[in-house]
Amino acid sequence: MTLLKLDIRSVRNIQHATLTPSPRINFIYGENASGKSAFLEALFILGRAKSFRSASPKSVIHFGHDHLIVTAQGVTVQEAPLHLGVRMDYKTFSCRINHQSAPNRAGLAYALPLQLIYPKSYELLEAGPQVRREFLDWGVFNHDRAFLPAWRNYKKALLQRNSLIKSKNPQHIHIWDKELAYYGTIVQECRRNYLLQLKPVFIEIFNHFLAIEGIDLKLAAGWDPAEDLSQTLKNDIEKDLRYGFTQSGPHRADLQILINDKPAKDIISRGQLKLLVISLKLAQVRLLANESGDPGCILIDDFAAELDAFNRARLLEHLSAMNCQVFITATEVNEFGDLTALKDYKMFHVEHGNITPV
Repeated sequence: MTLLKLDIRSVRNIQHATLTPSPRINFIYGENASGKSAFLEALFILGRAKSFRSASPKSVIHFGHDHLIVTAQGVTVQEAPLHLGVRMDYKTFSCRINHQSAPNRAGLAYALPLQLIYPKSYELLEAGPQVRREFLDWGVFNHDRAFLPAWRNYKKALLQRNSLIKSKNPQHIHIWDKELAYYGTIVQECRRNYLLQLKPVFIEIFNHFLAIEGIDLKLAAGWDPAEDLSQTLKNDIEKDLRYGFTQSGPHRADLQILINDKPAKDIISRGQLKLLVISLKLAQVRLLANESGDPGCILIDDFAAELDAFNRARLLEHLSAMNCQVFITATEVNEFGDLTALKDYKMFHVEHGNITPV
């Protein structure tokens, strides 16, 4: 989807903003706390129905209001019009697609695939496995429609099994073992197949930014994949009862980013780490575009904090060649670099929550 018009109401210090972005690259600049990140946050809410900056809606909603609204008019890759809308208050959210209520967030995520690059993105390598699972599963979610229902059913079965484990009532656990093994195997296969497609795309982009040999991506399944998951669950039952939860399965999976079979985070510098993470996220966007024709939308917050001037220029060149819609924020215009080679872009200035085209 390409966004043609945006309407934002009551998102942090943005009381009301309406703008028509470029279908390609959009630059947003302004002083700190002016509303730049709030603008990207509004876009993120439109595609995910949640904030990337806060788990509490109360801190996202403009002071003095009890809800926020973000709506957009856009067009699909088939050039069909598409309307999206999200309303969020302190406790609930609702979303609409083409003026019809959508039952959950999945419809929004399919309609507007969003990839975010911001100062905390490097945590993808340094944080725990859950962050990397969520990163991987965003791609799997868009790659294979069988993944989401299997993952939901797996989590339901996992909740029931863990409940029995905590109650020290193991006689009925075998019922949920079958459910876990069935859906867990589907989840594992979806992830494995996606990673096979993602890896060559990632390596190509990574080599564009960094001249480092031996980069690799591997999936740690969460159990020994040489053994059937149902057998692993049976073998682990005493350990599970001792620790109080299920020890093995795709909920324990991890994406390993390696250089010469060693964790990349232990080898490369912080600047190189940022380029590696950017390469991973761009690879997901490019693979999505290759498969569906829709590259989605890329959000980059605090451009200068991520890269030096040389690599910012290389990234802009790469983004312009990807033919996708991009929104980039910075404090000063000159942090965007030389824009004379760009063919289609718009510039916006943000001040006290007011967004105006330049």
